[in-house]
Amino acid sequence: MSNASDVTHEEIVALRAQRQADGDSLQGEERERQRTLHWMRCCKCGTQMDEIVFRGVRVDKCLRCGGIYLDDGELEQLVGKPGWIEALRSFFGS
Repeated sequence: MSNASDVTHEEIVALRAQRQADGDSLQGEERERQRTLHWMRCCKCGTQMDEIVFRGVRVDKCLRCGGIYLDDGELEQLVGKPGWIEALRSFFGS
C-alpha cells in the first residue's frame, strides 16, 4: 500500500482482520496494559485527549496539537448534516 488514496476496500477489510487478530493474540494483562497506555492519547503528540461535542457528535480532540479523531461511525454522522464542510473548515480554522 503506497498511500492512503490507493487503498482498496478489500485491503482495508484484510488489514482490519489482521489488526483484530493481532489484538486477539495479546494476553489479558498485556492487552490491559496497552489499553491503559494508549486510551484517549493523541497518536501524534501523546497528550491526553478530550471528548468534545461538534455539531451534535462527540469527537476526540487533542487540545495541544489540534488533532481530531473520529470513532467508527462518527464521520458518517457528521457528513449527514447540512453544512458539514463549512463547519469543519471553521472548526479547523481554515
